[in-house]
Amino acid sequence: MKPNVGGIDRILRIVVGLGLIGWGIYAQNWWGALGAIPLMTGLTRRCPAYAPFGMKTCSTAEFTNGAQ
Repeated sequence: MKPNVGGIDRILRIVVGLGLIGWGIYAQNWWGALGAIPLMTGLTRRCPAYAPFGMKTCSTAEFTNGAQ
């Protein structure tokens, strides 16, 4: 699967994921574990939900410069 998450989308996913995990720890609630989803999609730059729709938020220039 090719990377399809880039730029601001990636940063927001990482921040939201860490925020949810932090909230879950603070609130002692297992719902914070859902933060792993945006965190992992941000870190790996791959979103399985984008694939069926052919969506991507990264430009092709990000990957031609060797920034994979």
